Amino acid sequence: MSVAAASPQSLQDAFERFSVLSESLARSYGELEAQVGRLSDELAAARSERLSTLMEKERLANRLQHLLEALPGGVLVVDGNGGIVDHNAAAARLLGPDLAGKPWRESLQAACATREAYPKQLTLKDGTSVSLSFNSLGDDPGQILLLTDVSEIRAMQEALNQRKRLSALGEMVASLAHQIRTPLATALLYTGHLGNADLSPAQRQKFAGKVSERLHYMERQVNDMLAFVRMGQLAVSRISLPALLAKLADVFAPALADGRVRLVVDDRSGIDRLTANEDALLGVLLNLLNNAREAMEKQGGVIRVETAVEAPGRLRLSVADNGPGIAEDARGRIFEPFFTTRPNGTGLGLAIVDCVVRAHGGEVRCESASGQGACFHLELPLDPSPAALPSPAGGRGGVPTSLIPCGV
Repeated sequence: MSVAAASPQSLQDAFERFSVLSESLARSYGELEAQVGRLSDELAAARSERLSTLMEKERLANRLQHLLEALPGGVLVVDGNGGIVDHNAAAARLLGPDLAGKPWRESLQAACATREAYPKQLTLKDGTSVSLSFNSLGDDPGQILLLTDVSEIRAMQEALNQRKRLSALGEMVASLAHQIRTPLATALLYTGHLGNADLSPAQRQKFAGKVSERLHYMERQVNDMLAFVRMGQLAVSRISLPALLAKLADVFAPALADGRVRLVVDDRSGIDRLTANEDALLGVLLNLLNNAREAMEKQGGVIRVETAVEAPGRLRLSVADNGPGIAEDARGRIFEPFFTTRPNGTGLGLAIVDCVVRAHGGEVRCESASGQGACFHLELPLDPSPAALPSPAGGRGGVPTSLIPCGV
């Protein structure tokens, strides 16, 4: 088989096509090489920027870590399940070592002794007073807990409160001097009559009763003064609510002997026990009952003591009367120390009521209108532990308490 010889023209055409193709490949290769160079430069720049960003984040993390360690307050980072995932040295000093992985609530309860009479304040076993605050982690589950040592602030506040009470005592002594001097003079006068041999037994008994009445009045003035100035700590325990109400009715019974005023006790709470200081709470209720009785002394009437549970863990104690009520201009000031609408009042009774109720972690409010009686509502927690401490899941928890400080 023979192969025909190519013509010079076909060879020339093939060579030209080969040259064109070679030039095209060279250009493509050059463009590809340039593109690879650009991509390499971009990759190097991106890598450099990434390294720079990582280094900056590392520097920022180090600064934040140093800042966290330098903070005087304890910081706990808590995950969505309530476990401690991070903390600083101050938190370890306050709550103890090896906090990582432990439930924050258990760690806090183990370190706490009592709760202060201020929102979200706790006293640790070493005597340190701390405030507790919460912040979310944004979109991430969990919280940041901040424990701030407020011992010095609390001490300064207590000292300031004490000075205020002493100053108030001075004002009170001056304002009550005539109130004590007058019944004292009356008691001395009747005592002088008791020495008269011509008195009949009935007259002697009458004068003795007058002396006793005036002395009891002065005793109440002194007791109010001491209760207001001391404002000490109230030791609490588990007490029986039905027994407290029965004792209240029994102690108040002599004041109802003339039959003009009647007492009705209606326990609708269904609660058997609560945590409180029985003597202080009884004194508060007796104070309100005495105020109601004195308000209805002329026209008589009914005093109602009612209990109910309107919210979980909250007891409402109400003392209502159908007396003349409280004028609107006085209603906003009735809990102020030394404010009184009675000529022989000290103005301390309701101030002490407010203090004792707040010391139990509750609040007192008054509903009244002139001519339509008055009703005092005491809202008390059944257990005055800091139930306001939130959990990461939004639940409620508590820290045991044995003492509740009472302050103005």
